[in-house]
This record gives sequence, C-alpha cells and structure tokens, in this order.
Amino acid sequence: MELKVTRWQRYGHDRLYANLPDGTAVGWADVRTGDITVLVDEYRDDVIAVLTHHLREHPKLVLPQASEAEGRPILPPLTPADDLSTNRPGESLRDLLTTSGPGLIERVVSRLLRRPSEWHRWRQGLAGERRVGAELDRLARRGWRVLHSIPLANDVDVDHLLIGPGGVFSINTKHHHNKAVWVGNDAVKVNHGKPAPYARKSRAEAKRVVRVLEHYCGFPVEVEPVLVFVGVTDLKVVATQLSVRVYQERQVAALAPLSGVLTAEQVEQVYSVARHRQAWSRA
Repeated sequence: MELKVTRWQRYGHDRLYANLPDGTAVGWADVRTGDITVLVDEYRDDVIAVLTHHLREHPKLVLPQASEAEGRPILPPLTPADDLSTNRPGESLRDLLTTSGPGLIERVVSRLLRRPSEWHRWRQGLAGERRVGAELDRLARRGWRVLHSIPLANDVDVDHLLIGPGGVFSINTKHHHNKAVWVGNDAVKVNHGKPAPYARKSRAEAKRVVRVLEHYCGFPVEVEPVLVFVGVTDLKVVATQLSVRVYQERQVAALAPLSGVLTAEQVEQVYSVARHRQAWSRA
C-alpha cells in the first residue's frame, strides 16, 4: 500500500501523517520525539515503514535545534514491540504464570495440603491487577491515559501508571481477599500481622518513574505513589504523615476530577515517553 506523508503543525503539535490515497489518515509520527501512532491497525506495517523511512531521511525533523541545545535525549521511533500501551493489566504476572508456573501435580498437592504457594500469590495478584485496571480504564473518558504492567530493571514492574490533567500516579495493587488492612505512617498490617513495607516501596517506585519521565520530557514531572487494596473487608488509614494515597479498588474514581497539574500537551508528551519500552530499560 502506497501511503502519502504530509506534515501538520497546529496547536503546539508538529506531526507527520501517513494518509491513504483518498486522504484518510492511518497513522502519524510526533516530529519532536519520533514516536509513531497507528490509527488503523490494518495498515500498521505500512504506516511504521513509511514514517520510519521519512524520519530517517529527514533526521533534522526528529532532532530539532532546540532539543539539541537542551541536551535532552530522544527516544527512537516507537515500534509495536516497544509500545507498552498494548499491555493488559497484570501482563507481567500472566507471562510469569505461563513460563514459570507449577505443573498440575504441584497445584493439586498445594490445594490438598492448603499450603500457600508462589503460584497462588501470582494468581491472586493477577486478579487484583485486572480489577484495578478495569477501574482505571474507565477514567479515559475524563482525559486520562493509563498504562499497565510497565517493566523496570531487575524483574520488577509498575502495576499501573495513570497520566492526566491531575498529574501522574504510580499505582501499586495489593490483593488481600477477605482480610482487614491497617495503614500507618510507614507500615501496613494485614489481619494484624507483621508490618509490610508497602508504603516505602511505593514511594521508591514513584521516584524511579520520576527519573525516567523527567529524563526524556525535559520538564519537572511529579509522580504520586498510590496503594490500591483489592478484596479487603476493612481498610483503616490512621497515618497522619503518609505521602502515599490509599484506596480500595472502587475508590480510584476519586482521581478522575483532579486537574490543573499538566496541560493537554504535557499529558501527551509524558504518555508518549511512558509508553515506550526503551525508556524504562535502565529504570
């Protein structure tokens, strides 16, 4: 399929559009970042090929003088393999269960002995991430962008990343079915058990996200850590100095009306960086 490439500059955007012979746009590339967005999946390969070729033939488009002066790194054109926007909630856990899950006999023995297993915890975590992911996806109509299961270095991931007019939120999901959760300033207890470092780890995760986004965006990006508990019978937050938002899964809708932190252009810029797998390779 022969596609025609045209340049479009308006409202602060600078894009290269790939169009069908009748003028229908089937994809576009952000001139400043080189990220490619496919609008019609049927033409995915053609869109990526023609826009990648055009960007390479005209490197000054992707590396404008202003960006060079700022010394800000530029990510390569986004390919389907690098596009994290296609990740489903719990993608990392799903892959883990597929590649490293126990065999049938091991699962049966664990159930008969009622012995907790790593496999059971992965399954429970996957269910929790799916439930929270479904709640977050509903915020799209309010101008929010959501990414799931963002892989970081050392085999860890960010469960969900929410980006919108109210800022950026790094969301950590914890599934504790039919259990009571108590949250203090720096400790979380499940059914009055031993303190768990959920809050500390959530803050550390948010800092890693900040480093990545600011590295590529070129402007300050504040990231708020969020803990979301799934399936709990009771959630009691007694902290007075906790710098982490705490919700049950149905309460994440409280983030929807937040605004005034990022402009629409900044939301798109942060999202274009966050969805690129290569941005997180050293996070």
